[in-house]
Amino acid sequence: MPRPLARRAAAVLCATALTVLTAACGAAPDADPAAKAADGGPSAGSATSAAEFGGMDKLVAAAEKEGALNVIALPPDWANYGEVIAAFEAKYPKIEVKSENPDASSADEIAAVKSRKGQDRAPDVLDLGIAFARSGAEEGLFAPYKVAAWDSIPDTQKDADGRWYNDYGGYVSIGCDAVRITVCPETFADLLKPEYKGKVALNGNPTKSGSAFGGVFAAALANKGSFADIQPGIDFFGELKKSGNFIPVESTPATVEKGETPISIDWDYLNAGYADQFRSKGVDWKVAVPSDGVYAQFYSQAVNKDAPHPAAARLWMEFLYSPEGQNLWLKGYARPVLLPAMTEDGTVDKDAVTKLPAVEGTPSFPAPAELDTAKATLAEKWDKAVS
Repeated sequence: MPRPLARRAAAVLCATALTVLTAACGAAPDADPAAKAADGGPSAGSATSAAEFGGMDKLVAAAEKEGALNVIALPPDWANYGEVIAAFEAKYPKIEVKSENPDASSADEIAAVKSRKGQDRAPDVLDLGIAFARSGAEEGLFAPYKVAAWDSIPDTQKDADGRWYNDYGGYVSIGCDAVRITVCPETFADLLKPEYKGKVALNGNPTKSGSAFGGVFAAALANKGSFADIQPGIDFFGELKKSGNFIPVESTPATVEKGETPISIDWDYLNAGYADQFRSKGVDWKVAVPSDGVYAQFYSQAVNKDAPHPAAARLWMEFLYSPEGQNLWLKGYARPVLLPAMTEDGTVDKDAVTKLPAVEGTPSFPAPAELDTAKATLAEKWDKAVS
């Protein structure tokens, strides 16, 4: 499935944290008076913290009265989101999580926020690539909100005003079905070998997919490029396409299981998840983080400024940035943004940490302006390079 940019534009993974839609009918309901805080306090839709709203108990009560949370672009097999959603509903059984279009992109998410403004099916919360998080904040689409763990999120991983903050991340990796591939590739250079003809895939189009975007950046680093120059990465995939190795098939759990994409460039937490998911089905999925192109990214969370369920949206954020939520992402092989803080205070799931894919070398990460330039370059040159 295309991962949300099919999933999302590139996002920066800080080294300290490492060890679409059809139009809906009907307007959103008027704000419920119960969603007001203590006398004189803000409504849930304008509260910038749980404390400002009157505390967690009041936030929970208001969210339960709303009774629903609209999420979008959250595949259940992506960073363990299936279990994350189930755990939230188990903890707050009066709140139904309505998950729409799990395979949507970041661009789809932003489009839904805009097109569904004022409708009760608008997304309440968003999980975005950093480029879309930044642009959405600049467009005024997100509500400032600071979770209880705000001070533990590194400054480099959040918007100072709380309009978005990073959540979890991982490394670009090469997944390979060792049943179908005699010797699995471990570097970008390996991918050019003739024995991989018709076998190498990306998880989506890099102009729309965050994992594919990261794959091109990693390839650029592996081929004397830089974050200021993604062209070598585009050229690499052009060469890979010309050789016949690169195939225009978006890798998904289904294509991996069926052997249609026996080599897939994707996030390490997704490839590691496939290894678990398909082991009993005869797929021996190996995962390697290429040493010649070490690249990592975070994704980001944001609250829709016009969320139809503003209290539930904020409660969801509190859950995600609690030890419970962060450890659920970690269980899905993703590296949560609070990993350093949780390691220090002892709340991290130590067993889950030991199962993370091994990484050699130090990750590189681009500046915001470099992300913007890379995104524009890809939009202009990608299709021609791989056509």
